[in-house]
Amino acid sequence: MSDQQKRTENIKASDNNPRRIAWNCLQRWGRGGVFAETLINRECDGLTSLNRSLVQALVLGVLRNLRWLEHLCGCLRKGNLEDSARWLILLGLAQLFVLHKPDHAAVGETVAMAPKRLRGLINGILRNAVRRRAEFMAELPQLPPGVRYSVPDWLAERWCSEFGQEEAEAMLAWNIQTPPVYARINPLNPPDVPEDWQALTHAPGWFRLSGGLPMADLKDGKVYVADPSTRYCVQLIAPQPGECILDACAAPGGKSAAMIAATLGKIELLATDAEEHRLPQLRENLLRAGGEKVEVMRHDWTRPCPQKWQAKFDAVLLDVPCSNSGVLQRRVDARWRLQPTEFERLSLLQLRILSCAAAAVRPGGRLVYSTCSIDRCEDRAVVDAFLAQNPDFTFVRDYLALPHIEQADGAYAALLRRR
Repeated sequence: MSDQQKRTENIKASDNNPRRIAWNCLQRWGRGGVFAETLINRECDGLTSLNRSLVQALVLGVLRNLRWLEHLCGCLRKGNLEDSARWLILLGLAQLFVLHKPDHAAVGETVAMAPKRLRGLINGILRNAVRRRAEFMAELPQLPPGVRYSVPDWLAERWCSEFGQEEAEAMLAWNIQTPPVYARINPLNPPDVPEDWQALTHAPGWFRLSGGLPMADLKDGKVYVADPSTRYCVQLIAPQPGECILDACAAPGGKSAAMIAATLGKIELLATDAEEHRLPQLRENLLRAGGEKVEVMRHDWTRPCPQKWQAKFDAVLLDVPCSNSGVLQRRVDARWRLQPTEFERLSLLQLRILSCAAAAVRPGGRLVYSTCSIDRCEDRAVVDAFLAQNPDFTFVRDYLALPHIEQADGAYAALLRRR
């Protein structure tokens, strides 16, 4: 690690300079191994909510628009740049072109953070960007989709092939926007809904939030922050009071909590997860949700269904690990982490999990397979492969939620029934 990197690592949130903290996060993210949200949470400890929000907007604004900002940087400065200077320039460009901060603030405060030896370079590049703004905005529609919407070229091509050019570009355009924050109210313990919360007419009980998170209501279990697209798998499984239900990949518990709410707590629920460290939070979340008969246990569903659970449950909900291709807007790291080979690897894992969990469904019972992917390889193709291997299950229906149409996260859910 260079001396400059060490100095950057030592910058603490107590400096109270959100732009400097964002620069620090971006440099650390660029070296790999840490999620952006993890960095933001770590570096923003002790900041005011306003400064924390600015750090988040700066970091995620750069990462959602990374390829386009790098294109602009390449137009403004030929040749190589040291990493610290490159990230600082990208941060300044994001303020000018993504967050639309006043020119004097975006340029002046970015230049002020630069080491003395780089201030002239940074100042010249950002002021040139201001002068060429109209030129850059005019060329934007003509850039290749991967650059324009900041995704790997292979992913843009994959979506264009699967959904068509127009549909794919609409999704790509949606994914570079800042996602709304949604919450579902708990009918067992409803909150006083603020006037500025926007009710979703197509999703009763869901609201689009304004301002900060309702921390007191979250702690009391009155609301659960989640995306409304998560409701589709719960609607397909249609939990009924008195049923015995398994949520097989449950952490952090949003879908289990939704099933508790849908039945007013009158279900017998087993929530499992493969990771031991997730269980305490899962248990706490379900306790807040108000379930009467809830059990939380560890199980890895790549392994066979335990004998005691075989053919026991009226319904099984299986929200499998996936590529997150439906939630690229919200999970900014996903687009840069994905590789083309991941879809096939994940589909094999998903089929294995689905096959193991299916043994827990009683005869006549229901099985819902769910992902936050919009890729057929992980969705209907996995379901079809499972049905070909398991003739005792039949396909009932499925639903693919495309994010730009839903104006929310993308998701897939399929309802199967055991004969």
